[in-house]
Amino acid sequence: MRLLVVEDEKKVASFIKQGLEEEGYAVDVALDGEEGLRMALGGVHDLIILDISLPKMDGLRVLKKLRQQKVIAPVLLLTVRSTIEDKILGLDAGADDYLTKPFAFQELVARVRALLRRRAEAEPALLQLADLTLDPARRVVSRGGEKIELTSKEFALLEYFMRNLGRVLTRTMIIEHVWNYDFDTMTNIIDVYVNYLRKKIDTGRKLKLIHTVRGVGYMLKGE
Repeated sequence: MRLLVVEDEKKVASFIKQGLEEEGYAVDVALDGEEGLRMALGGVHDLIILDISLPKMDGLRVLKKLRQQKVIAPVLLLTVRSTIEDKILGLDAGADDYLTKPFAFQELVARVRALLRRRAEAEPALLQLADLTLDPARRVVSRGGEKIELTSKEFALLEYFMRNLGRVLTRTMIIEHVWNYDFDTMTNIIDVYVNYLRKKIDTGRKLKLIHTVRGVGYMLKGE
Protein backbone atom coordinates (compact mmCIF):
# COMPACT_ATOMS: atom_id res chain seq x y z
CA MET A 1 0.00 0.00 0.00
CA ARG A 2 1.23 3.50 -0.88
CA LEU A 3 0.27 6.42 1.34
CA LEU A 4 0.58 10.19 0.97
CA VAL A 5 1.22 12.40 4.00
CA VAL A 6 0.48 16.12 3.48
CA GLU A 7 1.92 17.88 6.53
CA ASP A 8 3.87 21.15 6.70
CA GLU A 9 5.59 20.48 10.03
CA LYS A 10 8.73 18.67 8.88
CA LYS A 11 9.36 16.88 12.17
CA VAL A 12 5.78 15.61 12.33
CA ALA A 13 5.85 14.56 8.67
CA SER A 14 9.17 12.73 9.16
CA PHE A 15 7.86 11.01 12.29
CA ILE A 16 4.72 9.80 10.52
CA LYS A 17 6.65 8.70 7.42
CA GLN A 18 9.22 6.71 9.38
CA GLY A 19 6.60 5.04 11.55
CA LEU A 20 4.37 4.04 8.63
CA GLU A 21 7.33 2.72 6.65
CA GLU A 22 8.22 0.54 9.62
CA GLU A 23 4.65 -0.81 9.37
CA GLY A 24 5.37 -1.86 5.77
CA TYR A 25 3.79 1.01 3.82
CA ALA A 26 5.37 3.06 1.03
CA VAL A 27 5.06 6.71 2.06
CA ASP A 28 5.33 9.98 0.13
CA VAL A 29 5.39 13.38 1.84
CA ALA A 30 4.19 16.81 0.66
CA LEU A 31 4.93 19.90 2.77
CA ASP A 32 2.24 22.26 1.43
CA GLY A 33 -1.26 22.08 0.02
CA GLU A 34 -0.38 22.74 -3.61
CA GLU A 35 2.27 20.02 -3.67
CA GLY A 36 -0.06 17.66 -1.86
CA LEU A 37 -2.83 18.26 -4.38
CA ARG A 38 -0.47 17.68 -7.31
CA MET A 39 0.82 14.42 -5.86
CA ALA A 40 -2.64 13.18 -4.84
CA LEU A 41 -4.04 13.80 -8.32
CA GLY A 42 -1.54 11.27 -9.63
CA GLY A 43 -3.97 8.60 -8.43
CA VAL A 44 -1.29 6.21 -7.14
CA HIS A 45 -2.01 6.50 -3.42
CA ASP A 46 -4.23 4.10 -1.50
CA LEU A 47 -4.80 6.56 1.36
CA ILE A 48 -4.07 10.23 2.08
CA ILE A 49 -3.23 11.69 5.50
CA LEU A 50 -4.02 15.39 5.19
CA ASP A 51 -3.37 18.18 7.68
CA ILE A 52 -5.95 20.98 7.58
CA SER A 53 -3.61 23.91 8.32
CA LEU A 54 -1.27 24.03 5.31
CA PRO A 55 0.61 26.79 3.49
CA LYS A 56 -0.33 27.74 -0.11
CA MET A 57 -3.65 25.83 0.06
CA ASP A 58 -5.42 24.64 3.20
CA GLY A 59 -6.37 21.02 3.66
CA LEU A 60 -10.11 21.48 3.21
CA ARG A 61 -9.59 23.15 -0.18
CA VAL A 62 -7.24 20.34 -1.18
CA LEU A 63 -9.82 17.78 -0.11
CA LYS A 64 -12.66 19.45 -2.00
CA LYS A 65 -10.57 19.62 -5.19
CA LEU A 66 -9.65 15.96 -4.87
CA ARG A 67 -13.27 14.91 -4.57
CA GLN A 68 -14.22 17.17 -7.48
CA GLN A 69 -11.59 15.36 -9.54
CA LYS A 70 -13.06 11.99 -8.48
CA VAL A 71 -10.05 10.91 -6.41
CA ILE A 72 -11.58 8.15 -4.28
CA ALA A 73 -8.65 7.34 -1.97
CA PRO A 74 -9.70 7.51 1.71
CA VAL A 75 -8.62 10.73 3.44
CA LEU A 76 -7.68 10.96 7.12
CA LEU A 77 -7.70 14.58 8.28
CA LEU A 78 -5.28 15.86 10.92
CA THR A 79 -6.03 19.02 12.87
CA VAL A 80 -5.36 20.81 16.15
CA ARG A 81 -9.01 21.87 16.21
CA SER A 82 -11.42 19.44 17.81
CA THR A 83 -14.82 21.15 17.85
CA ILE A 84 -17.84 19.35 16.43
CA GLU A 85 -18.24 22.12 13.86
CA ASP A 86 -14.69 21.60 12.54
CA LYS A 87 -15.22 17.86 12.29
CA ILE A 88 -18.49 18.35 10.41
CA LEU A 89 -16.77 20.71 7.94
CA GLY A 90 -14.09 18.13 7.26
CA LEU A 91 -16.46 15.21 6.87
CA ASP A 92 -18.80 17.21 4.65
CA ALA A 93 -15.83 18.13 2.44
CA GLY A 94 -15.24 14.42 1.79
CA ALA A 95 -12.99 13.20 4.61
CA ASP A 96 -13.33 9.59 5.74
CA ASP A 97 -11.95 10.03 9.25
CA TYR A 98 -10.61 12.70 11.59
CA LEU A 99 -7.71 12.70 14.07
CA THR A 100 -6.91 15.53 16.47
CA LYS A 101 -3.34 16.58 17.27
CA PRO A 102 -1.50 15.61 19.35
CA PHE A 103 -2.23 11.94 18.77
CA ALA A 104 -0.72 8.59 19.70
CA PHE A 105 1.01 7.02 16.72
CA GLN A 106 -0.67 3.69 17.50
CA GLU A 107 -4.06 5.35 17.02
CA LEU A 108 -2.97 6.81 13.67
CA VAL A 109 -1.88 3.36 12.48
CA ALA A 110 -5.12 1.80 13.70
CA ARG A 111 -7.19 4.37 11.81
CA VAL A 112 -5.10 3.89 8.66
CA ARG A 113 -5.59 0.13 8.84
CA ALA A 114 -9.33 0.53 9.41
CA LEU A 115 -9.73 2.84 6.40
CA LEU A 116 -7.69 0.55 4.15
CA ARG A 117 -9.61 -2.50 5.38
CA ARG A 118 -12.92 -0.75 4.73
CA ARG A 119 -11.79 0.04 1.20
CA ALA A 120 -10.60 -3.52 0.61
CA GLU A 121 -13.88 -4.94 1.87
CA ALA A 122 -15.77 -2.78 -0.62
CA GLU A 123 -13.79 -4.39 -3.44
CA PRO A 124 -13.94 -8.05 -4.57
CA ALA A 125 -13.19 -10.32 -1.61
CA LEU A 126 -10.51 -12.20 -3.52
CA LEU A 127 -8.17 -11.42 -6.37
CA GLN A 128 -7.56 -14.55 -8.43
CA LEU A 129 -5.55 -15.79 -11.40
CA ALA A 130 -5.60 -19.50 -12.22
CA ASP A 131 -4.97 -21.23 -8.88
CA LEU A 132 -3.35 -18.14 -7.30
CA THR A 133 -5.52 -16.17 -4.87
CA LEU A 134 -4.88 -13.01 -2.86
CA ASP A 135 -7.15 -11.77 -0.10
CA PRO A 136 -6.51 -8.00 0.35
CA ALA A 137 -8.51 -7.73 3.57
CA ARG A 138 -6.89 -10.67 5.37
CA ARG A 139 -3.54 -10.25 3.56
CA VAL A 140 -3.39 -13.94 2.70
CA VAL A 141 -1.91 -15.43 -0.48
CA SER A 142 -2.22 -19.04 -1.64
CA ARG A 143 -1.60 -21.09 -4.75
CA GLY A 144 -3.24 -24.43 -5.32
CA GLY A 145 -4.59 -24.26 -1.80
CA GLU A 146 -1.09 -23.88 -0.34
CA LYS A 147 -0.51 -20.74 1.72
CA ILE A 148 2.43 -18.59 0.61
CA GLU A 149 4.24 -16.40 3.13
CA LEU A 150 5.19 -12.98 1.72
CA THR A 151 6.93 -9.95 3.17
CA SER A 152 5.04 -6.63 3.20
CA LYS A 153 6.80 -5.44 0.02
CA GLU A 154 6.30 -8.76 -1.76
CA PHE A 155 2.60 -8.67 -0.90
CA ALA A 156 2.27 -5.07 -2.14
CA LEU A 157 4.04 -5.98 -5.38
CA LEU A 158 1.87 -9.04 -5.99
CA GLU A 159 -1.32 -7.12 -5.19
CA TYR A 160 -0.33 -4.47 -7.74
CA PHE A 161 0.25 -7.19 -10.35
CA MET A 162 -3.07 -8.86 -9.58
CA ARG A 163 -4.98 -5.61 -9.89
CA ASN A 164 -3.45 -5.19 -13.35
CA LEU A 165 -3.76 -8.67 -14.86
CA GLY A 166 -2.50 -8.93 -18.43
CA ARG A 167 -1.08 -5.41 -18.34
CA VAL A 168 2.61 -4.72 -18.83
CA LEU A 169 3.91 -2.88 -15.77
CA THR A 170 7.08 -0.90 -16.32
CA ARG A 171 9.70 -0.54 -13.60
CA THR A 172 8.71 3.12 -13.27
CA MET A 173 5.06 2.19 -12.72
CA ILE A 174 6.03 -0.37 -10.08
CA ILE A 175 8.32 2.11 -8.32
CA GLU A 176 5.61 4.77 -8.25
CA HIS A 177 3.01 2.45 -6.75
CA VAL A 178 4.91 0.10 -4.47
CA TRP A 179 7.82 2.30 -3.40
CA ASN A 180 7.81 6.14 -3.31
CA TYR A 181 9.00 9.31 -5.03
CA ASP A 182 12.33 9.26 -3.17
CA PHE A 183 13.21 5.80 -4.43
CA ASP A 184 16.54 5.42 -6.24
CA THR A 185 15.54 4.41 -9.78
CA MET A 186 19.11 3.33 -10.58
CA THR A 187 18.99 0.27 -8.30
CA ASN A 188 17.85 -3.19 -9.40
CA ILE A 189 15.56 -3.68 -6.41
CA ILE A 190 12.48 -4.16 -8.64
CA ASP A 191 14.10 -7.11 -10.42
CA VAL A 192 15.23 -8.53 -7.08
CA TYR A 193 11.71 -8.46 -5.63
CA VAL A 194 10.15 -9.88 -8.79
CA ASN A 195 12.61 -12.77 -8.53
CA TYR A 196 11.62 -13.25 -4.88
CA LEU A 197 7.98 -13.53 -5.97
CA ARG A 198 8.84 -15.91 -8.81
CA LYS A 199 10.59 -18.29 -6.43
CA LYS A 200 7.61 -18.33 -4.07
CA ILE A 201 4.83 -18.42 -6.67
CA ASP A 202 6.14 -20.13 -9.81
CA THR A 203 8.96 -22.45 -8.73
CA GLY A 204 8.04 -26.09 -9.26
CA ARG A 205 4.78 -25.28 -11.05
CA LYS A 206 4.00 -26.05 -14.67
CA LEU A 207 1.99 -22.87 -15.25
CA LYS A 208 4.21 -19.79 -14.82
CA LEU A 209 2.33 -16.60 -13.93
CA ILE A 210 5.02 -13.90 -13.76
CA HIS A 211 6.40 -12.99 -17.17
CA THR A 212 9.21 -10.68 -18.22
CA VAL A 213 8.52 -8.35 -21.14
CA ARG A 214 12.07 -7.79 -22.29
CA GLY A 215 13.15 -4.17 -22.27
CA VAL A 216 9.81 -2.99 -20.84
CA GLY A 217 8.84 -4.58 -17.53
CA TYR A 218 6.72 -7.41 -16.15
CA MET A 219 3.27 -8.91 -16.55
CA LEU A 220 1.11 -11.29 -14.54
CA LYS A 221 -0.94 -13.59 -16.76
CA GLY A 222 -2.15 -17.16 -16.79
CA GLU A 223 -1.40 -18.18 -20.35
